[in-house]
Amino acid sequence: MKIAEIFHSIQGEGKLSGVPSVFVRASGCNLRCTWCDTPYASWEPEGDNLSVEQIVACVGKFSSMHVVLTGGEPMIMAEIGPLCDKLKARGYHITMETAGTVYEAVKIDLASVSPKLANSTPIEREGGRFAATHEKNRLNPDVIQQFIDDAAGFQLKFVVAAENDLQEIDALLARLKCWTPADVLLMPEGTDSSTLGSRAGWITEICKQRGFRFCPRLHIALFGNKRGT
Repeated sequence: MKIAEIFHSIQGEGKLSGVPSVFVRASGCNLRCTWCDTPYASWEPEGDNLSVEQIVACVGKFSSMHVVLTGGEPMIMAEIGPLCDKLKARGYHITMETAGTVYEAVKIDLASVSPKLANSTPIEREGGRFAATHEKNRLNPDVIQQFIDDAAGFQLKFVVAAENDLQEIDALLARLKCWTPADVLLMPEGTDSSTLGSRAGWITEICKQRGFRFCPRLHIALFGNKRGT
């Protein structure tokens, strides 16, 4: 499995925000989000090919019992199932961070599903050469529903850039079952405190009105947009 990095940090997003965790970042993605903040795991994937045993050994060097499998898109990795099996056998709590476009029955505790809205489509980036493929593949409601139905826990995390993004979120939620407003997280798009702060106010108001959770990017506030933090 190609791994961009393994590091120990604080979970900055979602229901487990603030929890010390070991992050295993798979390198490679089936989407090309225009605002991707980890291009080294997506647009220009890099890293080393590690066996499941090597990954587990690296995770074991840290004290945290929470592991976050992220990317890129970890669900497209051929050995993601065996990796989850090995980590669960050692008692780890596993969060799977995924766009929810590909499904495989794997042993996880929290499915952190981040469906990609139209604001992610790279219309202008690199001359738009990935736009059509990205737009075709960015949403798969049936896969998202499988994560909701099968995972021990789940959250639906949306990257929000403008108020009209809510129309698209509502349209998707109308197609999904067995969720509550508390399972829906709205996260402002941005990789610096100024941009995040400029969007926080009106997103917070929407959360108050709808019962959604506001999802800050705690790691940006703590460390800035730095790799491996």
